[in-house]
This record gives sequence, C-alpha cells and structure tokens, in this order.
Amino acid sequence: MYLDGRPINKFNEPYIIAELSANHGGSLEIAKKTIESAKKYGADAVKIQTYTANSMTLDCDKDDFLIKEGTWKGYKLFDLYKEASTPYEWHDELFNYAKALGITLFSSPFDEEAVDLLDKLNVPAYKIASFEITDLPLIKYVAEKNKPILISTGMASEEEINSAIDIAKTYGKGDILIFHCVSDYPAATKDSNIKMIKTLKEKYDVEVGLSDHTLNSTAALAAVSLGAVAIEKHFKLDDFQKGPDSSFSITTNQLKDLKINTKECWEAMGSGNFVRPVSESKNLIFRRSLYFVEDMQKGDLISSKSIKRLRPGYGIPPKFFDQIINKKLKRSVEKGDRVSWDCFE
Repeated sequence: MYLDGRPINKFNEPYIIAELSANHGGSLEIAKKTIESAKKYGADAVKIQTYTANSMTLDCDKDDFLIKEGTWKGYKLFDLYKEASTPYEWHDELFNYAKALGITLFSSPFDEEAVDLLDKLNVPAYKIASFEITDLPLIKYVAEKNKPILISTGMASEEEINSAIDIAKTYGKGDILIFHCVSDYPAATKDSNIKMIKTLKEKYDVEVGLSDHTLNSTAALAAVSLGAVAIEKHFKLDDFQKGPDSSFSITTNQLKDLKINTKECWEAMGSGNFVRPVSESKNLIFRRSLYFVEDMQKGDLISSKSIKRLRPGYGIPPKFFDQIINKKLKRSVEKGDRVSWDCFE
C-alpha cells in the first residue's frame, strides 16, 4: 500500500497515524496546532473524521439514544457527535494546512455525503471505522472511488470482516490495509489479542496494522513484532485537554516515543535469515582457537598437551584439534604462538 507515495509494508518502518477525532475541542486553531504537533513529534499522517451529528443519528431523547455506560456515559448520541465532529467548513483549510506542513491528512467518512466531500478534496485514502464495518453500502461507495482503503475491525466477527473485505476488493481497485482493533475506550492491554495481526495477514493476504486504544505502547510494539506495518493512536496536545476522546489519547511525548520505539522494534526484527550483522565481526577475535602452550622445535610431533583451545580467535578453529595431533612441525614455535596450517609439514 502507498499513501501519498509513501510505501506501507514490512520493508519500511511502521507508519504512524495520529487520530485527531474530537481532540480539536471545537477549535479550528487547536485542530491545526494538533496537526502541526503530530508532524513535529513523528506521525506520518493525521486522520480526522468526517460526519455531522445529523448524518450519525437522530436528535432524539428516547432511551435508545442515551449512552448509559462506558467512556461516553451520560451523553445523548446526537450531543456527543455534535461536540466531537470536525465541521465540514474546516476541511478545506485543514487539508491545505497539512499539505503545507508536508504531512498526509486523510479521513473516516460516515456516509456518502462525507465521501463526496473528501473526494472533492482529493483525499489520498479512506478509513472505514470499526463501527461502520457492517455498513456495506458505505464500503461499496468508498471502494468505487478507487483509493486506498483502511478498515478497522473492532467488534467485528470473522463473517463481518469477510463481507467488508469482499466488498472492498470487488468494487475497488485501491490497496486495502486492515487494522486489528479492540473497540474499548480506553482498551486494556490484556484484551489486545495481538496474535490477530498474523491471522488477518494470512487469511486476507493484505497488509495489517493496529488501531490501538490502550494507554501504553506495549500492544503496538507487540504488533510490530508480529508484522504490523502501521499503528494508529488517538492524539491530543497535552493532558489538560478534556473532551469525548481525551481519556484514551496519547500526548506529544508519547507520540515521539511511539515513533522511536516502533522503528527500533521494526529494525530489531531483521530478516530472519542466517546472515550475521557486520557489527558482530569485530568480536570474532574473542572466539576460541588453537594456540601452542609450550615451546617446540622443528620436527617435533604435536600432542594433545602441545596445543589448547583458547581465546583469542586468531588461530585455527577448535574443530580441527584432532586433525592436528601427530602432525610434524616444519619450524620452531613458542608458547603463545597461534596455530596455523603453515606450521606443519
């Protein structure tokens, strides 16, 4: 997969996505400052969400529309989405601002109108949120734009993931990146089930990332070690920010550490082959090798008491010890001389 020309795969360090979501706090300036900070502290991209309260739900006080537990307990759905939404009139300015900064900006659309808005802004990719993975008409509409599609799998069954991927592949020509996700806010690290990274990659033959709602980087690092090529985390400027998504968002220093640590984890993975790193070569001298442990004259025969397997490693390797016994010296040697093949007749 490519986003704005940047390859996202196992051959490149993990792609870090900072999710702005509701952390703009209703301020365009905070939204812009958050994008700027995301760029400064290591994010490769920023993701926003494109919806209105009316496109998400009804302005209704009936019991069905009241949130009774969890992070957003006490909210009416309409009020939550009204507070959290990124106003459509901001979008053009935010995309231009991100472009000027040199950071990729893309979005999660939640209905066809949002897709059309993003299409006019030439968004480089679309993200299907976990809660929308069962909205197959929306996925079809997105896929027909022939742009890369990122799909989060929070709460989804295997059958639901199958359907979403099938629609995306059938109607689209763009790349697909699946995000393993646990839709709890914040999510407990013990619930992360990071082995799903390998399961998803093998089953669907696409690149896989992690949309991470935990409060640390443990799950992200585990995901990278199992082949995750992208990590998405909700991002805020500082701990003083309060809003619908602030309790499960990381701050600037955490984003910086995430970037550094995931890159180091990816580098540590290596190729998995038997080629040794060049950095080890200087320590080969500390291996054992064969050395003479007594003075000997030309013509003497080598016995097991004449040589010993010792450090450093400048002499013949220890595996040749038995082959050298009873060989005749063609020149005199001293204790501490390394054993070399040119010592013998």
